[in-house]
Amino acid sequence: MLYLILAVLASSAVSIIMRHGEGRVKNSFAMFMANYFVCSAIALFFVLSGDKPTSGEGFPFALLLGAFAGVMYLVCFVFLKYNITRNGVMLASVFMKLGVIIPLLIAIIFFGESPSAVQIIGFIIAAAAIIIIYFEKDAEKKKRKGLSSAALLILLFIIGGFTNSLANIYEKLGSAQFKNHYMFFTFFAAFLISTAITLVKKRGVHKYDLIYGAAIGVPNYFATRLLILSLSSVPAVIVYPVYNVGAIVLIGLAGMFIFRESVKGRRLIGYLMIIASLVLLNI
Repeated sequence: MLYLILAVLASSAVSIIMRHGEGRVKNSFAMFMANYFVCSAIALFFVLSGDKPTSGEGFPFALLLGAFAGVMYLVCFVFLKYNITRNGVMLASVFMKLGVIIPLLIAIIFFGESPSAVQIIGFIIAAAAIIIIYFEKDAEKKKRKGLSSAALLILLFIIGGFTNSLANIYEKLGSAQFKNHYMFFTFFAAFLISTAITLVKKRGVHKYDLIYGAAIGVPNYFATRLLILSLSSVPAVIVYPVYNVGAIVLIGLAGMFIFRESVKGRRLIGYLMIIASLVLLNI
């Protein structure tokens, strides 16, 4: 249970630290670069400290899927940060966690798994919550140019869910002996791309970009690793609801009491419905 508690804290810390950096971080991609450098360094440590196979039937798959996952991780982080800026840490994190629906659909369509009646109910509640939030009437919001706040949340939900499904795909199709390698390739690919974008954009790198990026990198890596460790000692039916909903509750409390965010009206109803759906989807 200790691993699970630490996983919840680490998962929550990523969004909270990112939200705290608003106004201080000048170059988002420099922050992502520092984040993924730290993640890569930690992942490399685990590769070198364990068995170190460098070839084998599963190595190319770990390399290719890891590199692709790295691209998606970076894209997902960009959307998460943008949503935190536009929609606040509470709603952004809720929709990020709601992406659990996407791996569920992939498991059903491609791996022949069948959802339970409770999960189907959770899916329906989640869909209803998205509709409630998406069609929220907001005169001021309609005046904004570009994508609406609700549309950005939907994109975060889709991209975040698809990105999370890649780990499940590797779990199903990849080799266990290259799992640490897969995580290293994922973070290192994201590091290389974010570094390239930072250099191309020529916006300069500021100290807070690196400080907040490094601060995010540690919980970002360990959230995934601790979740895997918790599954080895606690039943999945307990792990996933606690992990998802626990993080949402902590982030919600931080949003209200630290960052003074408020969720009212239809968004509050949608927020509560999504928490309920996350419990049902993970049973």
